[in-house]
Amino acid sequence: MIDIERAAAAAGFHVPMPDGYEERLVERLKRRDEAAFNELIRLYQGRIFRLVFRMLGDRAEAEDLAQEVFITVFKKIDGFRGDSLLSTWLYRVATNQAKNRIKYLQRRARGKKKEFDEIAEHDAVSSATMNPTSPVARPDQMVEAYQKEQILKIAIDSLEDEHKTLIVLRDIENLSYEEIQTITGLAEGTVKSRLHRARHALRDKVKRLAEGRRSSVPTQKPK
Repeated sequence: MIDIERAAAAAGFHVPMPDGYEERLVERLKRRDEAAFNELIRLYQGRIFRLVFRMLGDRAEAEDLAQEVFITVFKKIDGFRGDSLLSTWLYRVATNQAKNRIKYLQRRARGKKKEFDEIAEHDAVSSATMNPTSPVARPDQMVEAYQKEQILKIAIDSLEDEHKTLIVLRDIENLSYEEIQTITGLAEGTVKSRLHRARHALRDKVKRLAEGRRSSVPTQKPK
């Protein structure tokens, strides 16, 4: 029998857990059950990695940080009171640690590496190969889609940290406003107003990047 929750978690989908499942998992974690810790990682590692990768833009840093997130959760699970979903608490820990890592990297003047396309490319390839009815895109369409994805990712990476966080949580991870409130500690009205500004900033950046890319393409002289 297929483990639906595990398969969905690996694919990055959000699915409701069976009644009482999360409470039992938390209890086992609080007893320092190693099997429960491994189960937690299997269920959530894909989502946590994608979150921190999109915030950091660096695969190696994201891999290290994702591991640190789970270690932190395991050490601090006694502080989880059940006021929110366990997944929401995980997102909060991951978001806060990603923000701290970004500040650390900025202080060390390491900047951020531009490694943004791997997840998007993997998802696109998987979708095309898993669905036999999907039309195969022409090479020029694939190049255009890739360029658009690159522009979007560069634009997101250049946002202010708070704007980036809200865009990732709401528009990429599709979290509810209530979950984002819990993760960020912001009021609902504040989340909505700042997300509105973040979207405007992102749209402006995408527009400028797209215009800059078009202007940099040399025009061919007619023969």
